Amino acid sequence: MNDELHKLRDALNKNCSVIIVADCEISYSGRAESFLPSGGRIILIKPDGTLLVHQPSGSAPINYMKEASHILTFDNNELMLRSQNLPLNEFLDIKINKLHFFHALALEDGQKIQLQGTEKDMADMIMQNPWLIEKNFRPVSQEEQTKYGFIDVLGHDKSGTLVVVECKRYNGDLSAVTQLRRYVEKLKESKGTENIRGVLACPKITPNAHKMLKDWGFKFVKINPPKYLEKFDKKQKKLGEF
Repeated sequence: MNDELHKLRDALNKNCSVIIVADCEISYSGRAESFLPSGGRIILIKPDGTLLVHQPSGSAPINYMKEASHILTFDNNELMLRSQNLPLNEFLDIKINKLHFFHALALEDGQKIQLQGTEKDMADMIMQNPWLIEKNFRPVSQEEQTKYGFIDVLGHDKSGTLVVVECKRYNGDLSAVTQLRRYVEKLKESKGTENIRGVLACPKITPNAHKMLKDWGFKFVKINPPKYLEKFDKKQKKLGEF
């Protein structure tokens, strides 16, 4: 495997991303001690030193080394890979018994994932569709700062009462209710009035949180975060329905 060894060394020196498919056995020492007998695996090596070993099934790697690991290659009658992270005292040895596929490529990717359906998206949706909170709700601002954080949406109801809206993209739990109360209490203090309402906007709420919400005189409004990228439509007909 001398030819593959030279190609691999060249790819690592050029900070390429490397994909290897091979029958291999793996020894690891660090967080624990482990040995994985020979089997067909996919080995991914990234330019930052990250190394992942995947079996044919499952999403999680069976072995991995974190970024900033140093990868060595050598030929001991077979192609050997050694990844070591000396500060973490971790070592991973891969003995490649049969090489099926090797490819190296210099990849560039400076993008960051753009999350959809965040609490900020929920607040934007409420600003554009205030009726989602209640009839005649009039939002006046977003990200109103308090000592305890930022209020998602601040507005007035039909009687002119100030309304604090706290958005949660998942379940409304006890911590969400107490957070809403902190915002309301701080606003009462800063505005010098007791006439302030609290609304928790989220897809669903736990029974204990709902009880606490009512005990404090607050309101729950069921609102799902916008899913701009969702491709599944529950109303879409199935093949058998045509």
